[in-house]
Amino acid sequence: MEIEDTYRYMISGYFGVMEMDTYNLKEYVLKDIENYIRDFVKQNPSSNFDFVSEVEKIKDTVPVKTKLQDALLVLNKMENAPMDLILEIKHRLKQK
Repeated sequence: MEIEDTYRYMISGYFGVMEMDTYNLKEYVLKDIENYIRDFVKQNPSSNFDFVSEVEKIKDTVPVKTKLQDALLVLNKMENAPMDLILEIKHRLKQK
C-alpha cells in the first residue's frame, strides 16, 4: 500500500465517523482522528498528493459503506479509540 492510499483511507474514515450521527461523542473522536491524520502526514510527507482536492473527491464520491469500513481501519490504528463507536459502526455495516 502506497502512502497516498493510506492518506485516502484515513480521510475516508474521518467521513465515515461523520456519518455516525447516533454517537454522542462524535465531535471528540473526529478531533482525535484529525490530529492523528495531521501527525501521520507530518511523519510521512508526500509531495505528489493534493490533500484538499482528495478530501473533496472522497467526500463526494466514496460510498458510505466504504467510509464506515475505512473508519474501522483508522480507529483500530489509533490508541484509545472508543470501543462503543467501533461496535456501532460494525452494527451499522451489518445492516447495509
